[in-house]
Amino acid sequence: MDLGPDLVEGVFIERLNRFAAMVEINGKREMIHVANSGRMRELFVPGYRLLLKPRPGEHRKTKYDLALVDMGFGLASADARLPNALVREALDGGRLPQFADYPHVRPESTFGDSRLDFLLEGPAGKCYLETKSVTLVVNGVGLFPDAPTSRGVKHLKSLELALAAGHRAAAIFVIQRNDAQSFSTSDDSDPEFALALRHAMAAGVEAYAYRCRLTERQVELAEELPIRLAPLPHPDELDSPGAPDAADARG
Repeated sequence: MDLGPDLVEGVFIERLNRFAAMVEINGKREMIHVANSGRMRELFVPGYRLLLKPRPGEHRKTKYDLALVDMGFGLASADARLPNALVREALDGGRLPQFADYPHVRPESTFGDSRLDFLLEGPAGKCYLETKSVTLVVNGVGLFPDAPTSRGVKHLKSLELALAAGHRAAAIFVIQRNDAQSFSTSDDSDPEFALALRHAMAAGVEAYAYRCRLTERQVELAEELPIRLAPLPHPDELDSPGAPDAADARG
């Protein structure tokens, strides 16, 4: 995915709300749009260099979208919209061979209570596909989510319903950095999502994780990473006599 030649440098000052941040551009303070509702505390560090995409438009409140964060040791994409485009690009380019039997790709298809990111169709039938943006990496492990996501839990339940209806169902976790070696759930951030993913995978929903290759001009889906999930107790077990505490249960 080419980000274009017109990215503008800025310096992060502070986050104002879920979708706005204050940055310094050429010595002037400027509010920018943040297309990501995650906490991203590891990226929003005062003094970090940012790369911003100009977004002209008379009806916009901001002139720039946040594109990339320079962490000093590598780049991270902070745009939660990008994984959909990266997965679509990879599907169209034949770089996701596990979905080769589904040549027809339709974005945003509703199943159950959810609008899922893709419906793939072909000789093998239908496959519902949901993508998730990952920006948090700790000790080489990409972690999702970095904040509670009831929407994410709902998506997993809809994937299970699609599977029960006889369709294929899958989730792709796109780690928008190149320093991850594996993927797991951020169990402390959202134990409900952690349990929901394990339940969905046990039911037969497929899960994949990919890290990205980034430059200051381009982001693309790169290597597939292993998914390593520690066993979690059912919430009811946490209150039962003699049940292990959360730390023990997570290994």
